Amino acid sequence: MTLVAQNVVVRQLTEISELLATQRLYESIWRPTDGGTPPVTAELLRAMTKAGSYVAGAFDGDELVGACIGFCSPPAAGALHSHIAGVAAGMRGRNVGYALKLDQRTWALERGLTEVTWTFDPLVRRNAYFNLVKLAAGATEYLPDFYGSMHDDINGGGETDRLLVSWRVDAPEVVAACAGRPRTVSATGVVGLGISDDGLPVRGTSSGGTVLVAVPPDVETLRATNPAAAHEWRHAVRDVLGGLLAEGARITGFDRSGWYVVERNGS
Repeated sequence: MTLVAQNVVVRQLTEISELLATQRLYESIWRPTDGGTPPVTAELLRAMTKAGSYVAGAFDGDELVGACIGFCSPPAAGALHSHIAGVAAGMRGRNVGYALKLDQRTWALERGLTEVTWTFDPLVRRNAYFNLVKLAAGATEYLPDFYGSMHDDINGGGETDRLLVSWRVDAPEVVAACAGRPRTVSATGVVGLGISDDGLPVRGTSSGGTVLVAVPPDVETLRATNPAAAHEWRHAVRDVLGGLLAEGARITGFDRSGWYVVERNGS
């Protein structure tokens, strides 16, 4: 059981009532539309708990306010794949997601696992900062349209590009991040992708040793208000960031003002 966020306790979920509450929580966060399916079902979670997977919830008193779910890779990999995590909208800013990840790391370490992997949308600034800076995870692969079309209020039915990250749970930078000392990064370098005055992506140059790649301030709102612009951002980031990673470049961090910092080979 983990207590990091004030008055919030994280623990494994076992009762069917808790698993039903998790399904409802995720539905309230993602809000499936146009016949979209819920992110998880209580029946699937029941099977995962029986199989010994990671199914944890964050509670504020008796109220479930966050949940995180993962399953193990093949034994030789020694890894847990964290499939989905979500926090109730009213609890953002209270470190609930951070508490869930710390609990997940402890769970992995107790079982002799060395790595936790997960994916996130590279266009979402707060998630990029959280994963790459606050948790000190490392991005390993750009995955175009990984899930296909997802009909919910967050993904908006568009293409679902993802960054795959690796969290080496005993790495020094991860140990430091989990002790409250996040990774630091300097957003200096050539601009591979910038933002115009009207909020659209602007291609730059990727010829420098350190390349900066911008993402929009709030892509989730942009998907609802200007889907064409959101689509343009999707393909621009895919081309520039995805292209750099395909060439062997490495993301070394994310500046809070909205820049991926990418180091090219040999820099």
